[in-house]
Amino acid sequence: MPTPPDNPLSEPAASPGPLAGLRVIELGSIIAGPFAGRMLADLGAEVIKVESPDRPDPMREWGQGTRDGRKAWWPVIARNKKLVTLDLAGEPGAEALLGLVAEADAVLENFRPGTLEKWGLGFERLNAARPGLILVRVSGYGQTGPFAGRPGFAAAAEAMSGLRYVNGYPGEVPPRMGISLGDSLASLFAVQGLLAAVYRREADPSAEAPGEVVDVSILEACLALTESMIPEYDLMDRVREPSGARLEGIAPSNVFLSRDGRRVVIAANQDALFARLCAAMGRPELSEDPRYRTHEDRGQNQDQIEAEIQAWASGLDAAEIDALLAEAGVVCGPISSVADVVENPQLRARGALVEQHDETLGSFRAPGIVPRFSRGSGEVRWSGRWEPGADNEQLLSKEVV
Repeated sequence: MPTPPDNPLSEPAASPGPLAGLRVIELGSIIAGPFAGRMLADLGAEVIKVESPDRPDPMREWGQGTRDGRKAWWPVIARNKKLVTLDLAGEPGAEALLGLVAEADAVLENFRPGTLEKWGLGFERLNAARPGLILVRVSGYGQTGPFAGRPGFAAAAEAMSGLRYVNGYPGEVPPRMGISLGDSLASLFAVQGLLAAVYRREADPSAEAPGEVVDVSILEACLALTESMIPEYDLMDRVREPSGARLEGIAPSNVFLSRDGRRVVIAANQDALFARLCAAMGRPELSEDPRYRTHEDRGQNQDQIEAEIQAWASGLDAAEIDALLAEAGVVCGPISSVADVVENPQLRARGALVEQHDETLGSFRAPGIVPRFSRGSGEVRWSGRWEPGADNEQLLSKEVV
């Protein structure tokens, strides 16, 4: 197996980050908006999170497990952010927000559609305070359409998009992922949309009305991941069904049980990969078997070829399978719990698990910053602070807090 070239990005470089100089006002709470804000802040943007004085973000109380009365999610999702408190439903708070907006590049919010307008803080007023403002709006179903006014959580969006339908095993209740997948997907599209709008504004500074609204729907973010499901239905009346751990009709790509009781993903669903797998198994003749010679052949005989692989895998420990197939150039990977993840040598070598220090929880490992940049990546400058309005004195006049 060839040795990969040296990677100049193996360690994140200390720098202001590629988004240094970008100022974003984050409104809203829970995941979809705040996770987008975290990604921007990780890459160097100045993100000012606005919370209600009497109803701060409930994310302080979210997560599993408690230490010293604190959850571990908040210091990660709120890291690198400045915190202020404002009552946006009152005019003093609204005016103070406009003061922040006047010096900002973008506003990021994830309220139910119509909330900002109810407070007199619609796009027109925000854009008047900062001509050229980018307003990124994340909601369950988008700002328009018959569902716009519905409360929208990721679970419902995942269900309505078709993602939940194809998850799990045939005949069983479709399970959710162990994470808030729809919210996180919407966050990624929100960051993409914000940066695309900023680029367009900067590329055409002479435009008469360069500001714009970026409308992100959690439902549509989930829909974007459905691959060929819609054209297959539209053209062939084919409804994709859940297929459990394997890719239906694409073989071999499944989860196999090792001798020591661990489960390993083996994906060799291309002809060259399949030939390498057969050689590594000591069964090179399988790649010439008429039942398995081509991609289509293997799809039609999926049960048989995967039974052959399972019989082989059951005679080896997971670590042996992983080492053998990695050496042979076959895609594989043990299914890992978080206890395995934090010891993964690839993640450790690249600094993908950052050391983060919290004033209450102490030091702990957390997900690192993605992506890396050769001219200097982002960094964790500080952990999410627990006190709402920690930066009021710096950023606001005391009369409005």
